[in-house]
Amino acid sequence: MIDELNKYGTVEEHATLKNLNTYHIGGTAKYLVSPNSIKDLISILKITKENKLKYFILGNGSNIVLNDREYDGVVIRLNKLNGYNIEEDKQMAYAEAGVMLPTLVKDAVDRSLTGLEFASGIPGTIGGAIYGNAGAYNSCIMDYVASVTVINENLELETIEHEDIKYSYRMTMFKETKKYIIVAAKFFLKKGDKQSSLDLIEERQKRRVETQPLEYASAGSVFRNPEGDFAGRLIESSGLKGYKIGGAEVSEKHANFIINKNNATASDIYKLINYVHDTVLAKTNVDLLIEQEFIDWE
Repeated sequence: MIDELNKYGTVEEHATLKNLNTYHIGGTAKYLVSPNSIKDLISILKITKENKLKYFILGNGSNIVLNDREYDGVVIRLNKLNGYNIEEDKQMAYAEAGVMLPTLVKDAVDRSLTGLEFASGIPGTIGGAIYGNAGAYNSCIMDYVASVTVINENLELETIEHEDIKYSYRMTMFKETKKYIIVAAKFFLKKGDKQSSLDLIEERQKRRVETQPLEYASAGSVFRNPEGDFAGRLIESSGLKGYKIGGAEVSEKHANFIINKNNATASDIYKLINYVHDTVLAKTNVDLLIEQEFIDWE
């Protein structure tokens, strides 16, 4: 099977996953595969199906909590699906799933196209951002998506138009049903002023540095903000800032961030997220929804 997989991308056996997610945690993958193209990804998926192997699609690993043990299947990393194209005259952009969101934002702004500035500091891929409808500053990625190209359950390419995509705050039908694998998307943008966009991005970067624990490994906001309130405020009011389990800690700088303070294990992160959830529920009667996704937990 390894020889078959090697035809369609790079393959590692028992590969460490710690450097492939923003928490810097997790064990290993029985097989780690990086497809060379969308077509090769389909071939790899067919091999996993024929061999009855489970698989997990990995972007930048910026909104997930991996397990400490080995993933007994195929982790498919989409880092080689990194092609993109911006059409200034049509005010459109096309990007494959592995393109880093800040890369697309920067290139669009350089061409005086506006709309995606809010996403300049989101350390995720196009595929991951669409999957979870990533957002910031009261904007979300799905507001700018014209269409999404996916691999469906029949392992066929399918393009889904914006009006046919169900989505809400930090949720899409892709995340909810898990029937599709996002491989590319088209975005609609608008003509703007390059300097104004650069100024806005710089201002927000300064704010992030001031308010978020960017010096530590984390996966961004842990919980969704409940309607009319902020998860960070609720966590802080519950006396949890600085609370630790093992090497994991609730950030002193922003309570809705859990940081890898001192060689945290995946179990440390997992336990602390659940402890914070349960404590906030007990003290405030607010059932915070976890934004991050637990991968291969039992």
